[in-house]
Amino acid sequence: MKQRFEDKSVLITGAGGGIGRATALLFAEEGARLTLVDRNEDDAKETARQVERAGGRAVSFGADVSKHADCEAMVKEAVATFGRIDVAFNNAGVGGSGYPIAEEEDIAWESIVGTNLKGVYLSMKCEIPEMLKVGGGTIVNTASVAGLIGEPGIASYTASKHGVVGLTRATALDYIRKGIRVNCICPGATLTPMLLKWFQDPEVEKFVLGRVPFGRACQPDEIGRAVLFLASDESSYVVGHALAVDGGLTAQ
Repeated sequence: MKQRFEDKSVLITGAGGGIGRATALLFAEEGARLTLVDRNEDDAKETARQVERAGGRAVSFGADVSKHADCEAMVKEAVATFGRIDVAFNNAGVGGSGYPIAEEEDIAWESIVGTNLKGVYLSMKCEIPEMLKVGGGTIVNTASVAGLIGEPGIASYTASKHGVVGLTRATALDYIRKGIRVNCICPGATLTPMLLKWFQDPEVEKFVLGRVPFGRACQPDEIGRAVLFLASDESSYVVGHALAVDGGLTAQ
């Protein structure tokens, strides 16, 4: 039986842990050749080691997606290694500061928006020309449920993720006739290192899970399986969509 991503070249940012690492392992199971990018290159290398131990093929690369030169370099690395880019999962991101906007420092806004929104913009800006050279591809961006609804205390983060949703929709319309499908994933509470750190406070855990109809947090591989769906031919008529994987949070 043919694997869904057999011999496909897949670039993943934010691949050093959490959703990025879990998704990389799922892509590897489906035959993908992976370029794994993270600001912390050691974390990306560890993901590559896990992929290779599982029988997959991967290269790691250190890059800050808020910098144009780094995005150009990561794309060049993927093309130099695997000859092309068929799929991009633009997943790199940082969390919110926890402060309402009047109390937030400008540097926090710049960091959050710079990574979460500008990083997706620059990544696509560099990936799309390579996809056009080979006749198309698929892109999945990581937004958040905070890209669909307002969230108190994280105005900058919420703005950045709303921006990712809008950027995804507009870019999808620009390139669908050229063979590139663009969608985004909107995770709810997911057991990444960042959330697990917050859950060290039982009151925070109780508050977060109390809002989720499902009653539990999501595992990173549950997000990953949704990403593979959006990246695969199984979603061939899905264009510019923001897919909530949130245990029913935004259904309320």
